[in-house]
Amino acid sequence: MSSVCHCGSGKLFEECCGPILAGKEKAITAEALMRSRYSAYAMGKIEYLGDTLHPDNRHDHDVDATRRWAMNSEWLNLEIGVTEAGGKEDDKGTVEFTATFKEKGIQRKHHENSRFEKLDGAWYYVDGDLIAPETQVRDAPKVGRNEPCPCGSGKKFKKCCG
Repeated sequence: MSSVCHCGSGKLFEECCGPILAGKEKAITAEALMRSRYSAYAMGKIEYLGDTLHPDNRHDHDVDATRRWAMNSEWLNLEIGVTEAGGKEDDKGTVEFTATFKEKGIQRKHHENSRFEKLDGAWYYVDGDLIAPETQVRDAPKVGRNEPCPCGSGKKFKKCCG
C-alpha cells in the first residue's frame, strides 16, 4: 500500500524519500536531503539522521536526545521556504524550512535556515540558524480581567469573552 511522503512533497513515499532513507539512492539536492531528514524524524529513523550529519559535526550529536525528540513528537507538516544553491551541480546550499510538530500535546514550529555541503557526491546537513518568530504587536490596549468586557455586554471581561 502506497502512502504520501511525510515531507509534504505530494509524491508517494516510495517515489520520494523512501529510496533515500533505504540507502538505494542519494539525495541529489540539499532540499531533497532536508526532506528526507524530516521524513526520518517522522519515522524514527535516527541512524539516518546521524549518517547525514556532516562528518565535522558528528562529535556533538546526541543520539539519545534526538531519538527522544523524534519519538515523543507527532510530526505534522514540513514547509520549505527559500533555498539558495544546493542543486545537483552545487557543493553548498541553504534551505529554509518550518517543521510543525506536536510535543506533549502542544503544537510547535521549528523554523530554521539550514546549511548543507556535498562531500564525495553526497549531501550532508552542516548546521542551521533558528529563525525567531515575528513579534506580535497588539493594536488594541490590553483588557484587564476585572474591566468591563469590550464586547459591550456589561459583564466583567473574565466572565464574558476572557
